[in-house]
Amino acid sequence: MQIGIFAKTFPGTEPLGVLSAVRDSGYACAQFNLACCDLPSMPDAVSEETIAAVRSAVQATGISLVALSGTYNIAHPDIAVRRTGLIQLAVVIETAAALSIPLVTLCTGTRDRNDQWAHHPDNGDPSAWADMAAETSKALELAERHGVDLGIEPEQANIVTSASDARRLIGEMGSRRLRIVLDPANLFEQATRTQARAIIEEAVEISAGHIALAHAKDRHSDGRFATAGRGVVDFADFIARLRSVNFDGPLVTHGLSASEASGVAGFLKALI
Repeated sequence: MQIGIFAKTFPGTEPLGVLSAVRDSGYACAQFNLACCDLPSMPDAVSEETIAAVRSAVQATGISLVALSGTYNIAHPDIAVRRTGLIQLAVVIETAAALSIPLVTLCTGTRDRNDQWAHHPDNGDPSAWADMAAETSKALELAERHGVDLGIEPEQANIVTSASDARRLIGEMGSRRLRIVLDPANLFEQATRTQARAIIEEAVEISAGHIALAHAKDRHSDGRFATAGRGVVDFADFIARLRSVNFDGPLVTHGLSASEASGVAGFLKALI
């Protein structure tokens, strides 16, 4: 199991500087974001020069790029916003393929018009699921064409809130390209350590065989997000559960400051 971090944790808009910080903080891999190349996360185009710069940074640092962010609101109530997002996602998927990045991460969306990570009461309406599923199907056509997997993450504010939802969507799509990104801190909002452990255990069991990437973010019992190791998530148990279902992919931390990165790398390596 490789230990990784969101590249965007570190300041900078030049790939070599960012990936050097990833390496120097003790990580072997990163989930990349095109913001690290002085581009929008969802750009309209990516130049050959930018792709060459990322390739060069990977070679120089030895950091493997295990995922690329492709998040936009695929359940936005305005179809024009979804259309623009899909066009930009095509650029991200093409970029991932050019860089041999195996996974593009998605956001399963919300009916909130202003924030793709904000809950909306209409998220549970069947029409929200239908729009999200239709958009996912279009995204999978692009992924199949370029040989890239797509990762959906259960998240309380979005349409897919649980591992069961993720498995349902995978079943509906019928594509091996659709995988799960499992973040234990996104599986609940408020919980004790014991309650969180039970929720995470069930989610790992349901997701078994479909997990492409695990995240290492934490939560306090009152719902506030926390740096890994400082909340109610039992990471030793989480890692053991992942191993029990034969997951041996990347464990990528985020939701922390650059100054905390080295400490979290040490914490996770000790558990691995």
